[in-house]
Amino acid sequence: MNEIKVKGIYRHFKGDYYIVEDIAIHSETKEKYVVYRGLYGNNELYIRPYDMFLSEVDHEKYPNEKQKYRFELQDVKSINYLYK
Repeated sequence: MNEIKVKGIYRHFKGDYYIVEDIAIHSETKEKYVVYRGLYGNNELYIRPYDMFLSEVDHEKYPNEKQKYRFELQDVKSINYLYK
């Protein structure tokens, strides 16, 4: 995984789903950030450094986690089932 899909739905390794709203660029450092919204609760908006969003799960800290990456793109045709 090396590219983030804007408007793609991602699953965090802890189980929640998010939609990537956009990619933002820090005006001074030019660092890239992922702007994403939770698809649960109050649908809060978050940002995270691009590289951190793409990082692998720390399997030493979470040895039983099967998901490889912190966020993984999902093949979702409709998000209705996420709200049940």
